Amino acid sequence: MSTPEATAPGSAPALSRIPRPSTALLTDKYELTMLEAALGNGTANRRCVFEVFTRRLPAGRRYGVLAGTGRLLESLEDFRFGPAELDWLAAEGVVDDTTLDFLAGYRFTGSITGYAEGEAFFPQSPVLVVEGTFAEAVLLETLALSILNHDSAVASAASRMTSAAVNRPCLEMGSRRAHEQAAVAAARAAAVAGFAGTSNLEAGRRYGIPTIGTAAHAFTLLHDDEEAAFAAQVAAAGPGTTLLVDTYDVRAGVERAVAAAGTGLGAVRLDSGDLGVLAQEVRAQLDDLGARGTRIVVTSDLDEYAIAALAAAPVDSYGVGTSVVTGSGAPTCGMVYKLVAREGRSGEMEPVAKTSRAKAGTGGRKAAARRLGPDGRAVEEVLVTGTDAEVCAWVSQEDSLRALQAPLVVDGVVDPAWTGKEGLLRATERHRASRDELPRGARRLSADEAAVPTVTLHLGG
Repeated sequence: MSTPEATAPGSAPALSRIPRPSTALLTDKYELTMLEAALGNGTANRRCVFEVFTRRLPAGRRYGVLAGTGRLLESLEDFRFGPAELDWLAAEGVVDDTTLDFLAGYRFTGSITGYAEGEAFFPQSPVLVVEGTFAEAVLLETLALSILNHDSAVASAASRMTSAAVNRPCLEMGSRRAHEQAAVAAARAAAVAGFAGTSNLEAGRRYGIPTIGTAAHAFTLLHDDEEAAFAAQVAAAGPGTTLLVDTYDVRAGVERAVAAAGTGLGAVRLDSGDLGVLAQEVRAQLDDLGARGTRIVVTSDLDEYAIAALAAAPVDSYGVGTSVVTGSGAPTCGMVYKLVAREGRSGEMEPVAKTSRAKAGTGGRKAAARRLGPDGRAVEEVLVTGTDAEVCAWVSQEDSLRALQAPLVVDGVVDPAWTGKEGLLRATERHRASRDELPRGARRLSADEAAVPTVTLHLGG
């Protein structure tokens, strides 16, 4: 494994769009059975507003990080019911012929607004707002939630790790701990939160994330001795490579690594033992051998707490696997997709909300803004309900507010700036700025409440 060059995610030349299969069946059955019933009673074409939000953050977390928006928009373009999907639905008797006819021509023609990918979010934050007919919008529930819940969980954990690492790079290497497609998504989500590289080649190809990796213990064990293994790796990759020095004895491994590559050895990797103590010893040994520029990379089941504990150690970068791709103890953000307004019999939009105990909602489409204090740091998440005109006027007249929502899809057309490599670059930049805007205590790893409170204001009475 080698430390990546300082190439920003998304900076590689754009590739032609990779064909992907339909995403239409990546959904739950009840989305289609609701559609069938709504088509039957004439309510399918009622205009509706759905919001994606989480009722609470995972225990002890102070903020969440929105990720997956770009992937969702890409998947939306592939949300088509082709012959294969329709034939299967018909054979299984999932829905009737009228519904199959509707699905055959399905295209989302509504609008989607949302927080910019990479933005910090809090309980009740409307990170995505989907507007369209019930028939068009309801079908997107499972797709939106499966992508945003997974990717945001990874990004939220990754943000805690990059925050704990301060200016030292974090490298994602968790592909072997996840589903093969989730591994690609996790690498992208980690990059949103500032990870500098990934071991996953498909993530590198698809999103332009710098790829990292050199050799595992198996390569050393393949050879008759450590000297032969190191010599082979240096011959293939050059002296700037990273040599794994803990297969046998670390001190002897460091001596052999410098002997093989010279004092220009790029880095050594430590993957076991007391990493803090070992890093101190290895740094002193490298300096004594004249390899003062050789970096130290540490791996081995790291999470944000382990990274924070190594803050005083002479470590140059961190390789993180299982903890980042699984959300470091919080594998989902608990986001929900709720109907908050729909067209009434009068033709006017009416707010709707659940009133059930512990899950009561707030009806009406919401605009969101973040109130900033005199120091430029967030003090409040403000949600506003009212007519579009009232909301726009209110947000624009408040100098202390930063509007959080942006158009992502307009009349069914996806804004490509939010997708692909460009979208990832924008998300990475937005996260950096958003995290810097949080209150000073927001980055502490100790358990606490959300970093800023959320308030809801109702305009127009």
